[in-house]
Amino acid sequence: MNKRTLIIITIILITTLITTGIVIASQANDGGEMLDFNGERAFQDVVFQVSLGARIPESEAHTQVVEWIQSELIKSDWSVELQQFSSMGHPLVNIVGKRVANYDPNVPWIIIGAHFDTRLFADRDPDQQLRTNVVPGANDGASGVAVLLELARVIAKDIPVNVWLVFFDGEDNGNIEGWDWILGSRAFVESLVEKPDNVVIVDMVGDHDLKIYKEKNSDPALSEEIWDVANELGHSNHFIPMSKYRILDDHIPFMEAGIPAVDIIDFDYPYWHTTVDSIDKISAESLEIVGKTIHQWLIQNWNK
Repeated sequence: MNKRTLIIITIILITTLITTGIVIASQANDGGEMLDFNGERAFQDVVFQVSLGARIPESEAHTQVVEWIQSELIKSDWSVELQQFSSMGHPLVNIVGKRVANYDPNVPWIIIGAHFDTRLFADRDPDQQLRTNVVPGANDGASGVAVLLELARVIAKDIPVNVWLVFFDGEDNGNIEGWDWILGSRAFVESLVEKPDNVVIVDMVGDHDLKIYKEKNSDPALSEEIWDVANELGHSNHFIPMSKYRILDDHIPFMEAGIPAVDIIDFDYPYWHTTVDSIDKISAESLEIVGKTIHQWLIQNWNK
C-alpha cells in the first residue's frame, strides 16, 4: 500500500467516524433511550444566570433571562409559550416549554416547574447593612432553572407522555410591601382548563451539602415515588426519607387545586435570602443528583 492510498483510506475512516458521531448525537434523544443528565452543563446554566445579575421582575436581567430560557428550550426542540399576566400591579411572565406526545386526555401529563425570579432584598443577611441589597439567587432561583433546562436537553423527543417545563415568575418576594409569594404559580393554576396528573417543583437544589427532606405540604404518594427512585440510584444520603419542613412554594396552588404535587427543596441552605447566595455555593454534583433522580422517575413511572 503506497502513502497516497493510506492517506485516502485514513481520510475516509475519519469522515465516516465524524458522520456517524453526528448522526448518533442528533438522534440520541429522538428514541426511547434517554440521554444522561449532565451536572456540569447544568452548572454552567447557573453561572450564566448569575452573570446577568439579579433577575428581579421588570429589570434588564429579568428580561434577558426570559429570552435566554426561551432560546434554550427552542434549541432542545420544545415548543414555547409565554403566559403574560399582571399580579398586584406587577407585569410578570411564566415561560412554558411543551413536549406533547398526544392530545388524548388519557395520555399522562406531567409538569416540572421552577421559579426563575430572584428576591428584591437580602433580608436574611447576617450583615444588617446589606439587607436592602439584592439576592444573587444562585441557588434560590438559578439552580432549579438549570435542572429544568438540562432535563429539556435529555428528555426523549418521542416520550409517550405530555411533559411541560414551567418557569414561574414572581415566586420570591413575599413579606415585602406590594408583593406576595408564589404569584406566578397561582396565576398559572388559575389559567388551567384541565388538570395535570403530577407536578414536580424544583427549588434550591444546588447546595454542596445537599440534604432534601420530604416536604410536609407535598403529596405523600408522589414524594414516596421520587424518594424511592433516589434511593435506587444510591442517593439516600441526599434525599432523606423523612419529613421536616412545611413550606409555601410553587407546589401549593397545585395542591390546593387537587393536583398531586411535590416540592423538591433543600431548605437547610444557610445562604437563603442573603447577599452570598452566590455561584461558589453551587455544586454540579448536587444538580446532577437531583436531575438524574427526576429523569429516572420520569422514565420508570411514565415512559412505559
